[in-house]
Amino acid sequence: MFYNAFQRDAFVFDLSNQYYKKMKTNTSILKVLFLFIVSSLLYASCSYDKSASEFESIAVESTGETSSFKSVAFQEQENTATEITQPNIKIIRNATLKIKVNDVAVATRIARNYARQNGGYISDERMDTTSYRKENRFTIRVPQTHFDTLLDSISDISEIIETKNITTVDVTEEYIDIQSRLRTKKEVKERYESILRGKAKTIKEVLLAEEKIRKLQEEIEAAEGKLRYMSNKITFSTIQLDFYEELPLEELSIDEGPTFYSKVKDGLSFGLSMVESVVLLLLHIWPVTITGIFLGVFIYRRRKAKK
Repeated sequence: MFYNAFQRDAFVFDLSNQYYKKMKTNTSILKVLFLFIVSSLLYASCSYDKSASEFESIAVESTGETSSFKSVAFQEQENTATEITQPNIKIIRNATLKIKVNDVAVATRIARNYARQNGGYISDERMDTTSYRKENRFTIRVPQTHFDTLLDSISDISEIIETKNITTVDVTEEYIDIQSRLRTKKEVKERYESILRGKAKTIKEVLLAEEKIRKLQEEIEAAEGKLRYMSNKITFSTIQLDFYEELPLEELSIDEGPTFYSKVKDGLSFGLSMVESVVLLLLHIWPVTITGIFLGVFIYRRRKAKK
């Protein structure tokens, strides 16, 4: 009997031990599974950020837009500047003249004809006339190759050249620098467009590439506009003309004072105006006038009757 009780207790102990080991094994599996899930989530988050940063670094490296991007155009400009020859020099020339002429209208027609013959045109014109001077201010745009010819022709029609100012500005370095930067920006834009078509996979990568392309397009349009403005200033020189002529002053007559005839005429005119004023006054107060007449007649007859 004692042996049976001992055998039963050993069997229960063995079952309890097996159950404990099984529970311990299941807990370890749950812990491992939980740690695996957390690690997977963290890895996915880090991988997404890393992918975006890697895309941006790849985009920057593949397009050439590095930290030294701004110096690329300058280096190209330096290399190109050493190859500049005389025909490639970009110069803006302007002139301002103030000229006295015999006839402003005639001088203006001659200057307009000279401008037309040299391929130029008048961009604006303003004429002023006073009692002592007639003046015409206008601007001529002429091809730079005919600038000196037109300037000499206009100077020949002048009576006196009061002021003549000619300015020459060399914009070769600035022009080539803008061209180099524009070329570089266009190349970078093309690389971003190729990235947008091929390498961009996520929405974040697409938006990043599109934003870069938009900014580059704005910079390209601004540079192209400045180049067009400078090209126009270089191709067509500006001549600001101011033609004027002196008008003769009218001689003033010397006042010798009024004559007897003028005094008699003034007296008659003054008397007539006084009569007209009195008549008009009586007409305006006709009730008082009629009353006064009746009152005067009554007093006169009464005095006559008393006599």
